[in-house]
Amino acid sequence: MSASLKIDGLAIGRLARGIQLQRTASKLRRFLTGAAIIAGLGIALPVTAQGAKIAPQDPSHPHVYLMRGLMNIFSLGMDQLATQVARNGIDATVYNHSVAETVVQAIAQKYRGGDHGPYILVGHSLGADAVMTMAAQLNLQGVPVALVVPFDGTGSYAAPGNVSCVLNLTQRRYAYVQAGAGFHGKLSNVDVSSDTSVDHFTIDKSPRLQGIALTAILQAAHGQSCRPVGGPPTVARAKEPQIAKETAPKEIAPKEIAPKESASKEAAPNKSASPNNSAAPAKSAAPAKSAAPAKSAAPAKSGAPAKSASPIVSSGSQG
Repeated sequence: MSASLKIDGLAIGRLARGIQLQRTASKLRRFLTGAAIIAGLGIALPVTAQGAKIAPQDPSHPHVYLMRGLMNIFSLGMDQLATQVARNGIDATVYNHSVAETVVQAIAQKYRGGDHGPYILVGHSLGADAVMTMAAQLNLQGVPVALVVPFDGTGSYAAPGNVSCVLNLTQRRYAYVQAGAGFHGKLSNVDVSSDTSVDHFTIDKSPRLQGIALTAILQAAHGQSCRPVGGPPTVARAKEPQIAKETAPKEIAPKEIAPKESASKEAAPNKSASPNNSAAPAKSAAPAKSAAPAKSAAPAKSGAPAKSASPIVSSGSQG
């Protein structure tokens, strides 16, 4: 009886130790699993942090500011152009020219906050005047402007030094944009005065001109053109004299032709008068003009001398 009890006690003890070992092994497995997870997190976190340092998020993105003209109703082409710009994934906002100063402050605040654009200004009529003034104000605050596109401004302006490109679409020669102090970019004055389908109220809605403006806007927004450059504005200053040379002759040509025609008319009477003068010497027999008849005497061999000889003979007979 006692032997069986000892055997049972040994069995129970062995069973208890086995259960304890299983529990210990289970705890060890859970510990190792947790340690592996912690180790994995410890490795992954530095990698994520390191990746953030390599590729920080850039707040800069292109933005187009479009300014309407008088009464905010005559420049709806700015809205049409803004829609086309937005379809290409670029932010575009339309304002009235009267809030130009407020927009300038908003742009300057963005720039100081790390958003470096590029910034693009487009305007029609008084809005065209506004974008040139805005560019000058941003120049004073040290904010670069990639592109300015005035549609038929009402006055002449100078491109400031902070502007990379100016595309001036105009039908008025007096509204050409000039290169201002410190300007080193590209300046283009596109004169559309010869297009009879375009006037001041339709120039901003012209599909052709909107297409020209849209191409320039997209290229500037994607950094394909209108980047800040150094050195003299070679393109701008080269193109402006060419425009003057191409357009000036059209106005001057009629004035040049008129004198030539009048000169030819004056020359014709002189030729017709020469026979009268040559006839007069024949009658007056002036010796100074006798050389002219001598030259005309050569043709006299063709048969004319018979007529001229008779007066000479008759005058001799009268003597």
